[in-house]
Amino acid sequence: MIEKTARGWQKSLGKEISRNKLLYFLLFLVLALGFFFRVYRTDEILGFYYDQGRDGLVIWDFLHKGKLFLIGPTTGIEGIFRGPWYYWLIAPFYFFGGGDPVWPAVFLAFTTIVATILAYYFGTLISGRLTGFVAAVISAFSFFFIVGARWLSNPTPMFLISMLFVCSLFLIMTGKRWAWIAVGFFLGMAMQFGSAAEIFYFPVVLGFAVWLASRSGQRRNLPSLRVLVVALAAFVVAFLPQIVFDLKHDGVLSVAIKKFLFSGESFKLSFWEIVKVRSLFYFTTFSAKLFPTNSELREIFGWFLIPIFLINIKSLFRNSRFVLVLALLVTPMVGMFFFQGNYKNVYDYYFTGYYLIFVLVFSVILTSFGKREITKLLVGLFLVFFLFDNLSMVKKLIYTDVNRETSIVLGSQLQAITWVFNNSRGELFNVDVYVPPVIPWAYDYLFLWQANRRCGQNLCQMQMVEQAPLLYTLYEIDPPHPERLEAWLERQRGIGKVEDRIKFGGITVERRTRLVNVQE
Repeated sequence: MIEKTARGWQKSLGKEISRNKLLYFLLFLVLALGFFFRVYRTDEILGFYYDQGRDGLVIWDFLHKGKLFLIGPTTGIEGIFRGPWYYWLIAPFYFFGGGDPVWPAVFLAFTTIVATILAYYFGTLISGRLTGFVAAVISAFSFFFIVGARWLSNPTPMFLISMLFVCSLFLIMTGKRWAWIAVGFFLGMAMQFGSAAEIFYFPVVLGFAVWLASRSGQRRNLPSLRVLVVALAAFVVAFLPQIVFDLKHDGVLSVAIKKFLFSGESFKLSFWEIVKVRSLFYFTTFSAKLFPTNSELREIFGWFLIPIFLINIKSLFRNSRFVLVLALLVTPMVGMFFFQGNYKNVYDYYFTGYYLIFVLVFSVILTSFGKREITKLLVGLFLVFFLFDNLSMVKKLIYTDVNRETSIVLGSQLQAITWVFNNSRGELFNVDVYVPPVIPWAYDYLFLWQANRRCGQNLCQMQMVEQAPLLYTLYEIDPPHPERLEAWLERQRGIGKVEDRIKFGGITVERRTRLVNVQE
């Protein structure tokens, strides 16, 4: 049956492409260029900082020492951690890449291209091929989406998870009740990879179930008891590692969650105090994904689309798929009016799981003008302005000079580390690192990886515990707090005498001879 279904799908896809050759040729170019912009020079301009070093060290200990883990990255909220799914997702690519962070980074970038393909497909389902193509272009070429795709961090898979979640809901609407299991699973995954806003997937699913129950033609798509049990099990599986961890550590996670939800006043009804600030934040956050530098274009297209939406509101609201994605977009915006957690901060990456949903809503409204000629003209004007504003920024990004004075990226970091190993010439040495304003886990990982790659367990005579006469100090620029860097350097002057100094972008490396009888 599966083979027959696959053959039928392949045949229908072949017919679709053969009938629209120009469209799919352009779509292929969009996807290919989108992938190129996401991976070009990753080995040089990848941002590898605190979070990436922390994650890399956890995976290194797992791959090389067999050290298991039941929790993953922090949520940014004190005491609350995600599950280990992000680590499990990227660990195979660290393994096959021999510890090279470029491998998992390229993999995550690829998942965003798969998400772009789904955005195209859902756009065509909701409103036609033109809508799908606009959604694909925005998804592939938005500067901030490209930056997000290049981010070696746990929110990046949310581009794909959000589209798979939408896919599950669409499948249910077509009679595939088993897709409720996928809904349960992707709800769990959204909570593992996303941030605060993904919790608002839940009220949408509840509202979706109520909508199904209220319509005689859709009532049969509600889950059977068996499907519901399996769906709930799929959801619970996502949290199983954290549950085990919590039980093993005397409820440390559950205590932190209770504090966050209740005593910490994370959610409170200060609606009118914050609605103005958050509304402006929403507009800036989402419109910047269309026009990263031109605020005037943001306002022009924003105000222009409002009357188009109002004029076509009846026809748009007759489209159940559009109503569903609109509900997915609006619900977190309303819900986040009440969110006060994480020290009252809300960051734009909290909405990573909604960006492509926003793209779908925007694309549908943009292409719903009415008359075909005017719609094509409007779409053409938008794409010209969109591409001009975004691709100029993309060009600056992918041609970043790793040797620029302020540049701190993987390329400049590896240059500095390579110089240390070459300069040491087999002598025993220590490394001391200053990174503003946090622990230098990035360099802990990069030095460990490079030393292991070059010399195996010998680590090229790099001493991790015992003091050695030869000391290398490595420090990054710290423009916001130069006094902190100066205090650190003053301390180093009392530890070792500088023999050589070299700069790589925003990184300075010094070879020092340790002063006699000095205790660090």
